[in-house]
Amino acid sequence: MNNIDFLDKTLEVKIDKPLGSKNPTYDFIYPVNYGYIQNIMNDDCKKIDCYILGVYKPLKEYKGKCIAIIHRLNENNDKLIITPENKYFSDIEIKVLTEFQEQYFKSKIIRSSNYLEFNKNIPELSVTNLENSINFYKTAGFEVKYDRPENKFAFISLGDIQFMLQEISNNDKWDVGILTYPFGNGINFQLEIENLDKIYNNFKNSNYKITFDIEENWYRQDNKLLGNKEFLIQDPDGYLLRFSEDLGECKI
Repeated sequence: MNNIDFLDKTLEVKIDKPLGSKNPTYDFIYPVNYGYIQNIMNDDCKKIDCYILGVYKPLKEYKGKCIAIIHRLNENNDKLIITPENKYFSDIEIKVLTEFQEQYFKSKIIRSSNYLEFNKNIPELSVTNLENSINFYKTAGFEVKYDRPENKFAFISLGDIQFMLQEISNNDKWDVGILTYPFGNGINFQLEIENLDKIYNNFKNSNYKITFDIEENWYRQDNKLLGNKEFLIQDPDGYLLRFSEDLGECKI
């Protein structure tokens, strides 16, 4: 069975290292319950280990939902994250709670295909035509992660950048006044990305007008010369976007 198949499943876990117990080999204390799935082995005929998060007392057995997998990149030894049905843990929270052991390994967190992790602050932009706006943002590399076509709503993301797009309607409760172009007057968004040239060229090749062309900015901080490069563009409704790429320290 592929470990990914465990995602979103309810599993029974045998706890062999309960919260507060001591690791017999590496001399650390378990801050969470740690165990394995009963009666199931991985491809190497080893037990499939599990972290139990969201339960704050020592356990012997536990039945909970697998919300994520810690996939170790340098060994075949995935760890399942098991929680109560009503508990939510972000990727950052999972990393913090399992750092006592996972800090010694390179890994990534795997989620189910329908999982969405929301930022604490997500701008929602009113747009005149949702399809036009989605085409614009897809040119920059954004993906539609969730949408409600009947409400002309879309949730889009590019890496850690997230926006909600809502087409204007007559019964939109968020409209507090008449909107006139440019909708983003007085607001601009800085978007940190990894490949500025690629996004810039995508816009140029798609005949979108660049508001301000690429420029490099250098500044001194802690006796280091640091820089970034950026360009500005307005989306179809006049929201000003500053795409910025970190250039790091200048090597002279």
